[in-house]
Parts: sequence; C-alpha cells; structure tokens
Amino acid sequence: MRTNIDAQTLICAMLRLGFASPKFYRAYSCCDSSEAEVKKGGGRRRRRSSSKVVVSNSELKQNWLSSLSCPLPLMTRQLEEHNTTSELVIGIDPDVSGALALLKTTHHHNSSSSSAQVFDTPHLQVLVGKRVRKRLDAKSMVQLLRTLDAPPGTSAFIEQSIPFPQDGKQGWWCGGFGYGLWIGILVASGFTVVPVPSSIWKSHFELCGSRSLKDESRNAACSLFPSMASLLKRKKDHGRAEALLIAAYGKSRQTKSET
Repeated sequence: MRTNIDAQTLICAMLRLGFASPKFYRAYSCCDSSEAEVKKGGGRRRRRSSSKVVVSNSELKQNWLSSLSCPLPLMTRQLEEHNTTSELVIGIDPDVSGALALLKTTHHHNSSSSSAQVFDTPHLQVLVGKRVRKRLDAKSMVQLLRTLDAPPGTSAFIEQSIPFPQDGKQGWWCGGFGYGLWIGILVASGFTVVPVPSSIWKSHFELCGSRSLKDESRNAACSLFPSMASLLKRKKDHGRAEALLIAAYGKSRQTKSET
C-alpha cells in the first residue's frame, strides 16, 4: 500500500525518531525557501539573463572584430605617408586549394580605373603519418602579402571556416588551420580582417548552392571579371573564382558604408 507523504512531515518524523538533526532541518528549510523564490521569480530572471546574453554576444562580436582590425603604431605612421590615390580590397578563400584576389581602384584627376589580380594560395607537400598531404606555406604567404604593396589597414575579406559533417576530421582540421593561419598572418601584417560566412557572400551573388556550385562560382566570376576568364577555365580554378567573388562582395560592402 502506497502513501503520499509530504517531505516536511517526513523530516519531522525523522527528528522525533533521532534520524535527523535540527541542523539538517534548518538546512532543508533554507534550500526549500530559496527554491520557492527561484520558482517565483524564474520568469523574470530568465528574461533578464536572456537580455544580458544578447548584449554580451554583441560585445563579444565587436571585441573579436576589433582584435582583427588594429594595425601596429608603426604601420599607422606608414599609412599616413602612403600614397592614398589607390583603393585596395582583398578577398581570400582560405582552403589549401584556395586563392587570394586583389581588387585595385586607382583614382585619376577626373576618372578612375579598376584592375583585378588573383594568386593561388602557396602550399607545399608534407608527410602526415604515411601519406603526403598539401599544407599551406606560411613563409610564402607572408612574402605574397608583401608583394601586394597594400597600405596598412587594407581590408581583407576572408571566408569564415564552418565545418560540415561530410568533410570528416581531416577536412575540419585543414579548414580551421588554413582559416586561423591566414588571420594570424594578415593581422600581423597590418591588414584589417573581415570574416564573411559563405552563405552571405554566395547569397549576394545569388548562387543557389547546388552540386554545381563551383561551376556557378566560376561563371559568376567570369561575368564580373571578363579579363580573368582565362584563369578560371578549369574546375580546379574554383578557389580563384571564389576569392574574386569574396573581394567583390567586400568592395560592394565598403561602397555601401561610404554612401
């Protein structure tokens, strides 16, 4: 036969029989009352905590972006001395088969001209376990950035690394390694880094995300940059195409912020 016994009644019975101490009773009462207070004000507290989370997330994002956009004092001085008649925007596909694109707008007295360049990401062969794999070449990446002659603070838009289940552990590692290495080198070289999720820049160019997305990227880049079409013929040139599109997205974003 089951009997429903209130917890308070049970503890009182234990006190009478000597199985519980008054100290235990007081501790239980405190816990019980505090639990009731939490239940009573739970909704209000949840609302307050959720608003705090929203604020803190915004602050965290701003702090993250600030940490990626602070040229060194010496570089700031160099920026003041640099010829400012040209505007440069960089776009980067951080994969090991990716590329770096440079868009340059030069202002003349009454007109302006634009040009585009694209560079394959430097890489080398590395022995991983018993297999030879491609890895980014950090030293050559630094040298590549130096040849661009970009003023300190130049914006570098980089595709944000997001792991997908189908990529596997090796893909996750390579994606995170390339993304982090590019960010470290860019910030240390005085660039302003702007991470861009792939869904954002792809939707900007209305790329639907089908299986032929890489072909669509090459077609879109050829339309925007006809002079670069000869460098985008092969399927494996999709990294170049995506770097150009990321740079073009960054340039349009800068233009909107200026108007």
